[in-house]
Amino acid sequence: MKIRFITFCLGCIALLVTGCSNKSNTRVVKEQIRSTPLKVLVLTERGGQHGSFTDAALDWLAQQAEKENFEFTEINTAQPINEEFLSQYQLFIQLDFPPYTWPEEAEAAFIQYIEEGKGGWIGFHHATLLGEFDGYPMWQWFSDFMGGIRFKNYIAETVSGTVHVEDKNHPVMQGVPETFVIPDDEWYTFDKNPRPNVQVLASVDENSYEPASEIKMGDHPVVWVNPRMKARNVYFLIGHSGELFNNDPFVTMFTNAIRWASGK
Repeated sequence: MKIRFITFCLGCIALLVTGCSNKSNTRVVKEQIRSTPLKVLVLTERGGQHGSFTDAALDWLAQQAEKENFEFTEINTAQPINEEFLSQYQLFIQLDFPPYTWPEEAEAAFIQYIEEGKGGWIGFHHATLLGEFDGYPMWQWFSDFMGGIRFKNYIAETVSGTVHVEDKNHPVMQGVPETFVIPDDEWYTFDKNPRPNVQVLASVDENSYEPASEIKMGDHPVVWVNPRMKARNVYFLIGHSGELFNNDPFVTMFTNAIRWASGK
């Protein structure tokens, strides 16, 4: 009886040790997953009138990278983009880079990335410069992605405007005031309203423009997502000046967008 009892006890101890070991291994795996940095691709437009925004955004991203556990690669052209290249990244940030000059292979890889949900996407401002520019035709797929729009006009002098949050429950809008002012931006207008084809998160009150402008759309969405795509995606019409990174609501939206679009 004593031998059987001792054998039984040893078996229980072995099971207990194995169970603890499995739990410990599980914790180690989970910690390793959490400690693996998110890979982010940033496609930038350097210099020109949007240069200050790009420079400030890159400085801000460098600061956020350690806090949010991601690392980013910057490119200034769509030339390197193909399916294999994009497979390295869980998030694609189009930082004021326009939707033209892209090689066909880059276009095809990006379409697959978005339609098949291979990663998330955040676009700013110049990403909706849709039309025939610099001898390039309009990228129709990208126009449809953005709600079927074509660039029409913009407020070149820049004005401040009051933005109203429309979908306060969306993760991108968490912690963002219901209304806030975006200073000195270059508000684009389009040939038609994207609202029927996208989910609008925020719009600008054109009557709040300071100084006042005659360039208006009426109903004017400025932050939206396209839920028809498998990739989590969000577009910000905002994105002209580096001073935006001193604007708390904008910084909150950008931070939220990184977390949400990347699946964090």
